[in-house]
Amino acid sequence: MSHLSIGQLAKRGGVGIDTLRYYERNRLLSPAGRLDSGYRRYGEAELKRLRFIRRAKSLGFSLEDIRGLLALSDERDVAKVRKVASDKLDDIARRIDELERVRAGLNRLVAACPGHGRADACPILNALSGEEAS
Repeated sequence: MSHLSIGQLAKRGGVGIDTLRYYERNRLLSPAGRLDSGYRRYGEAELKRLRFIRRAKSLGFSLEDIRGLLALSDERDVAKVRKVASDKLDDIARRIDELERVRAGLNRLVAACPGHGRADACPILNALSGEEAS
């Protein structure tokens, strides 16, 4: 692969051009260089970095997390990378627990609602407004 334009990089990386520009503004990605005309040019390293960013995002890492992971990858500090990933895993487990509690509560409300009758007797509406069913 020689040099890619921003459009070519976006296509090969599976993102939009605006996403690439966003990553550049947030200093996650930068062009390998520019032509005399000012057009950005990218290479294999930028494509690899873009794929890293996309995969990390798909695993739930924020852009700030990704910035930290990229810095750690430059340092080659595997222990710190493992710690960041472990912390993310703990955060995901906490969010799953919370979502399971929300699902259980919503299941109870749906099961208690007959689906007909007066709105002021609806267990779902009453629970959301903090009132007891009549």
